[in-house]
Amino acid sequence: MSFVSIDTIVNLCKRRGIVFPSSEIYGGLRSAWDWGPLGIELKRNVKNEWWKALVHSRDDIVGLESSILMSPKVWEASGHVATFTDPLVECTNCHKRFRADHVDLAKACPNCGQGPTWTDPRQFNLMFKTHMGPVEDSAHIVYLRPETAQGMFVDFMTVQQTSRKKIPFGIAQQGKSFRNEITPGNFVFRTREFEQMEMEFFVKPGTDEQWHKYWLDERMNWYLDLGINKEHLRLRQHDADELSHYAKDTYDIEYEFPSMGWSELEGIANRTDFDLKAHAAHSGEDLSYYDSETDERYVPYVIEPAVGVERPTFAFLIDSYREEEAPTASGKVEKRTVLKIDKRLAPYKVAVLPLSKNADLAPASEKLAAEVRRHFVCDFDVTGSIGKRYRRQDEVGTPFCVTFDFDSLEDNQVTVRDRDSMEQERIPIEGLVEFLGKRL
Repeated sequence: MSFVSIDTIVNLCKRRGIVFPSSEIYGGLRSAWDWGPLGIELKRNVKNEWWKALVHSRDDIVGLESSILMSPKVWEASGHVATFTDPLVECTNCHKRFRADHVDLAKACPNCGQGPTWTDPRQFNLMFKTHMGPVEDSAHIVYLRPETAQGMFVDFMTVQQTSRKKIPFGIAQQGKSFRNEITPGNFVFRTREFEQMEMEFFVKPGTDEQWHKYWLDERMNWYLDLGINKEHLRLRQHDADELSHYAKDTYDIEYEFPSMGWSELEGIANRTDFDLKAHAAHSGEDLSYYDSETDERYVPYVIEPAVGVERPTFAFLIDSYREEEAPTASGKVEKRTVLKIDKRLAPYKVAVLPLSKNADLAPASEKLAAEVRRHFVCDFDVTGSIGKRYRRQDEVGTPFCVTFDFDSLEDNQVTVRDRDSMEQERIPIEGLVEFLGKRL
């Protein structure tokens, strides 16, 4: 399959209410996006599958929801105040700003074509500052968190003791993070406001490398299980000069995005004991773990799989997009756009489509849709020809369309159409939910 362009995905997302620019009636806000009715269902399904894989299907990982606003001392201890920076340069001709490592400082400005006329690089902290309380001075500064991880580190002892988990065990969290990126872009790939899915897996020192390998395999298999083409994924180990200050070793799961090439989907880092030791030193609290089975006390090492929700959601859209030739009811062949996305991720699972707006069909088909909706996320669509409605549902990845026709009033059966094969099967209405359940 040749890759679709990013512009095609962007247009599909806006046309079908998946993702569109924020504040658009006011001209928008750069790199801010709103997730529409279908988009929020898709995004929620991605989050649910992650949570199911990392929390609900395991007995060694528990969940947490920590506060977005935390004591500024947290970010001093973690190193974010001092080191969470990017090098910033500005073109002195057009005053456009760029990350210094994203432009060739020996060449002309990519925005205005002049130069080279760059300012000297300066470090730019990526954390958003705000103030807590009525006084806006340095004593009241707080930060919008740039990652969810620190909440899991500062709550480590409380979670471990209340959940009675023994090491190795993990803490998982999903939630908003904020980074004042210098050069956001590429649709939802890099934004200043995003949602993270992170897990901190606490292990005994000396076992960290084997657990790192374990989580590399687990996370790669998650993408493959949800339908990403194996040829579009790879693991890339960080070079020594790009490792974060806390990391012993880090790998990225990368996806081959159209026009962007290989880019990070998810990072899986061996954070050692850096974070727990840093918070213990700054807070004065003992964050070591006592292993009663071996009569040892130690500060655990941490393996961290961390991913933003938006990037895998973007990748799932790209990887499932198809343009195919399909026969119509009259025997003609026309092009159809279809998202062959995994059924677990599809925004709508089922669409109930009365054959027409006929008054006799409306009440019975609406009643059927209400029953199906009790079990699955369901759309009800009466606008346009049945062929056009099939195409609309194909385009947003709905796995099954249920057509209620005039014969349905007599024989209490409906026609179920499969998205991928386009095969149709006549099913008794009373067995419809069970039929769909087995396939969903």
